[in-house]
Amino acid sequence: MADTPHRVWPKAPVIYQIYPRSFHDTTGTGTGDLNGITLKLEHVATLGVDAIYVSPFYPSPFADGGYDIADHIAVHPALGTMADFDRMVARAHELGLKVIIDQVYNHTSDTAPWFVRSVMGDPDYDDFYVWRDPKPDGTAPNNWLSQFGPPAWTWNHVRRQYYLHNFTHRQPSLNLRCPAVQEQMQAIMRFWLDRGVDGFRLDAVTSFLFDESMADNPPATKAVQRSASGETFVPYTYQDHVHDILPGDGLSYMENVRRWAGQDVFLLGEVTSGNNSVELASGLSHPDRLNAAYTTDLAENRATAEAYADILSRTADPQRLGWWLSSHDQPRHADKAGDGSDRDVRFLALLLATAPGPVIVYQGEELGLSQPRLSRDDVTDPLDLLYWPDGPGREGARVPIPWGETQQRGFTQGTPWLPVDWPQGKSIAVQTISAHSNLGFYRRAMTFRRERGIGDMVLDDWSHECDVIRLSYGIPGEHANGRIEVVLNFGTKTARVRKDPALASADFEGTHMPGRCGAIWVG
Repeated sequence: MADTPHRVWPKAPVIYQIYPRSFHDTTGTGTGDLNGITLKLEHVATLGVDAIYVSPFYPSPFADGGYDIADHIAVHPALGTMADFDRMVARAHELGLKVIIDQVYNHTSDTAPWFVRSVMGDPDYDDFYVWRDPKPDGTAPNNWLSQFGPPAWTWNHVRRQYYLHNFTHRQPSLNLRCPAVQEQMQAIMRFWLDRGVDGFRLDAVTSFLFDESMADNPPATKAVQRSASGETFVPYTYQDHVHDILPGDGLSYMENVRRWAGQDVFLLGEVTSGNNSVELASGLSHPDRLNAAYTTDLAENRATAEAYADILSRTADPQRLGWWLSSHDQPRHADKAGDGSDRDVRFLALLLATAPGPVIVYQGEELGLSQPRLSRDDVTDPLDLLYWPDGPGREGARVPIPWGETQQRGFTQGTPWLPVDWPQGKSIAVQTISAHSNLGFYRRAMTFRRERGIGDMVLDDWSHECDVIRLSYGIPGEHANGRIEVVLNFGTKTARVRKDPALASADFEGTHMPGRCGAIWVG
């Protein structure tokens, strides 16, 4: 069992997200594994990040990319063993990287033993899930919709009741108000902490609790629908989610999670509600709750200056928000928030490197990877398939990353679980050679952030002028060592700035910064 390191976290760490199936395969099966992570962690360490965040590696039928967990305290045999996990944690700690793992408390797989026993009416598990009787006419208890669009209720003929699910029908929602479920969650958290884990990313925290009256959600106003998370053609966005998203005691529930984890464990929550998302994230991350929570606002709104300014204007403390642009659930931002060019890749990298809070970098974004095109036959993701070909592109973001230029791009010696067809020259092997590559710029930008303490510093001023965001950081107290100023030019026109930045995403001379460029000044 791994030794537990002393958990001293920076206030605003840079966290590198790894989707295990798509990182590196050591077995030739075509599926990435835990040993593949261990083997390639040195690459992650060179990025100047503080921690890795590992997406689910637990036993699962993969009905939803591994987020449908059948056993929360085991390793999927296709991804390795518990001994492999321990080696991964030990290697990460050797390299100075802390380890965060995904915790999915909102639901389980419908193949999980808990759910099977609940269906059969086992009194020890009867209240583990959210069961409700049908209306007198046999229809669902209310009008709630799953976040993927279909109804949030599925009929079970054995119990002759409906069960709630916030996502697919293969992911029944746990009853997190049930004391026995809370005991299980605490035991799961303690199990992984005892194995050396340093933090947890909490999946879908805004779906943990609901209004026990089970009242219907009202229709969304046009303004609410525009702010909702997800594509507007998904019917979920047509409701105002006032009864199925963290009502009443939902925010304070995170105090339970903090108590289970302890004060030295980093807790990062995912906010999947678009309505009042920033406000919810701020409430979730008060002291004695989570360290930070992150929303989909910046990524889904293509990382515009308006989206950035809107987030800053809605939070009292931007250092308790997580900042990110790509993930296993979102298309790669190089050509969603940018035009796919190296210029835009580096501009967006500098945006993240200067963000006033924890930052999440998704595997491969340091290479400037664009969103791959997949055929329908290749795709397994339920949300992409439901709205094919107009789904969000979650599976494309999970295409294995290129380590080299050889067949299968150094990911596997077998047939990859998703086709690997990256342009030549994008691999880590090629980009490592040149300091002027996208990878080289990510290394410089994230190392600069760490060395200068950006993120941990206080954002004491900001402004939004057309397509330009200006940030001003200062370090309070007697050890203050100057100021950091950041200018992010999201537009295409030049912006007036100071001369001689300490770091810029593109070269320029004098006081005229070109469009799609960011820069940092010290002092």
